[in-house]
Amino acid sequence: MKGLLGEVSEYRNFFAVKALPNPKIMKILREEGFGFDCSSMPELDLSRSIGAEPSDIMFTSNNTSEAEYAWAQMLGGSILNLDDKSFVAKVPVMPELVCFRHNPGELRDVDEKNPIGKTTDQKYGVRDDQIVEAYRLARERGAKRFGLHTMICSNERAYVKIVETTRVLLDVARRLKEELGIEVEFVNVGGGFGIPYKPTDETFDLPAFASEAKKLFDEFERNNGWRPKLFTECGRYVTGPHGVLVTSVINRMSKYHECVGVDACMSALMRPAMYDAYHHIYVPGAEGRPIEIVDVVGSLCENCDKFAKQRELPETREGDLLVIANTGAHGIAMGFNYNGRLRPKELLLRSDGSVELIRREETTEDYFRTLDFGVNVFKLALV
Repeated sequence: MKGLLGEVSEYRNFFAVKALPNPKIMKILREEGFGFDCSSMPELDLSRSIGAEPSDIMFTSNNTSEAEYAWAQMLGGSILNLDDKSFVAKVPVMPELVCFRHNPGELRDVDEKNPIGKTTDQKYGVRDDQIVEAYRLARERGAKRFGLHTMICSNERAYVKIVETTRVLLDVARRLKEELGIEVEFVNVGGGFGIPYKPTDETFDLPAFASEAKKLFDEFERNNGWRPKLFTECGRYVTGPHGVLVTSVINRMSKYHECVGVDACMSALMRPAMYDAYHHIYVPGAEGRPIEIVDVVGSLCENCDKFAKQRELPETREGDLLVIANTGAHGIAMGFNYNGRLRPKELLLRSDGSVELIRREETTEDYFRTLDFGVNVFKLALV
């Protein structure tokens, strides 16, 4: 990815930490030249803990508190990406470099089936008719350098749509120069680069995107006499295809449909329940078995706790492993502890075949940790 897009002037990806907030993974990415896109204080801390410098961190938050802005400006700060015109006055000290997230509204709408939703319904970004004013206000507070950002889609596999988003951003950059004399140093087209969750899905054509983006930047430079850098903040595209959730069959149940019960639940992967998202499932060792139609279910007291609904799978038996694909992003990162269910361990398979534990599984003691005020509440309850 780095090499393919490197030809488009200067390029950098700021890995979206929310996709996989694990310092072991982040350290590998930093060694490959990635920066980090953060949206909370813990994500900032994670990035700093593995040696990320201020220029390596973009803080893109929504409905942000003043305390979060202050945290983002600690230890040399970060690239501050503001989500609303009103936030300009709430930044404790306006940094020299500031960025705004642009929402193009009807200028660049997306399919309402997209997980983020139609641009005009989103809670994100500065309205197009307010974007120039936002930069003017930031400059009045002392900002001297500027970037431009957007993020309007999720898991988009049609590269031409990201090209069009790039075109819209470059047009905003042109307007900022014309109206305020501002030359943005970079345009960040966000993340949203999709991955094929189904074996039959098309892949995002990254070389084609790079080629078309380069044409846009070349044309912009010819017409305007300057050229911003290109940034992205892909998370899913980087780690999503490279992770799997491995779970065991513990029950076979016959309701009004056949159910395969596994020892994981949506606390480890909630995308199917939240978005009705598809994750392909493999049954190692089941080659040659008859095909059946089943729901693959977890153990939560919620009927949406299903990894697959009416899915064709080889006949499964208790003790079989199921491998749920493409869970390297937004898996454990979106986990929770409803019903007291605990999140699983994370293992890193290295290129030499070795396996490293990079996050241990949660324990009951972890679950009760926030209730421990000097007395072990869990043990007290058992007395």
